[in-house]
Amino acid sequence: MRILYVSSELIPYTPENTLSNAALELPRITNGQGNDVRIFMPRFGTINERRHQLHEVIRLSGMNMIVNDIDQPLIIKVASLPNDRMQVYFIDNEEYFKRKGIYEDKKTGEFYEDNDERAIFFTKGILETIKKLNWKPDVIHAQGWMSALMPLYLKTYYADDPFFNEIKIVYSLFDKPFEGILSDDMMSKIAFDKIDEKEFEHLKKPTFNNLLKVGIDHADVVVQGDEVLPDEIMDYIKKTDKSFKEYAVAESLCELYPSLCEVKD
Repeated sequence: MRILYVSSELIPYTPENTLSNAALELPRITNGQGNDVRIFMPRFGTINERRHQLHEVIRLSGMNMIVNDIDQPLIIKVASLPNDRMQVYFIDNEEYFKRKGIYEDKKTGEFYEDNDERAIFFTKGILETIKKLNWKPDVIHAQGWMSALMPLYLKTYYADDPFFNEIKIVYSLFDKPFEGILSDDMMSKIAFDKIDEKEFEHLKKPTFNNLLKVGIDHADVVVQGDEVLPDEIMDYIKKTDKSFKEYAVAESLCELYPSLCEVKD
């Protein structure tokens, strides 16, 4: 199977936590089972390109993403995970990812005001890149809040593109919240891409929990990535008819992928 993993955090490129651990462990297991695995993450300015041997993918140069009516250059870099035969692709853009912080300013501790745009750029950049690579995954497994828009865009913005037909989407939830909201006008930025606001009405107030709800709404399978999740999120999952996988060891999650694609096969 072809499996694409999407995460904003990944060991050894970002600090260790439950998200960055899962973002490494799951691909490592499925890759070891003989699957064709690739990983995408942002190229944050905290990542040392020389130490981790990142290099630009020249054949993917010249791509641009439009976010909220602003044309932004998309740069793709790649590296190989140490001790693993897996490639990690990095979504890069000077405006969004050059700064020396992941989600907040390292000096002030303030959450970046454009984290909503960074999430949109990250999502669209990944989907446009795999299309240009002509590498169509059977399953996309998105993890964490910054990847929450992946199910939405796959099932709406790219719904009529034959390349993305039949791709299944798994979304893992992690309890790593941010305070406040992403942006007062996040809805208008997504609506600019001609996505019906009914599809992401939770983002009238783009809090951490509401962002996760958008990911849940459009995923084929929802996974509890952390042992504890907010009560509001657990209650919301129960109200949906989504296939739900409770917190479990990584090995058991690998069983999700073949079962998701049984109908297609």
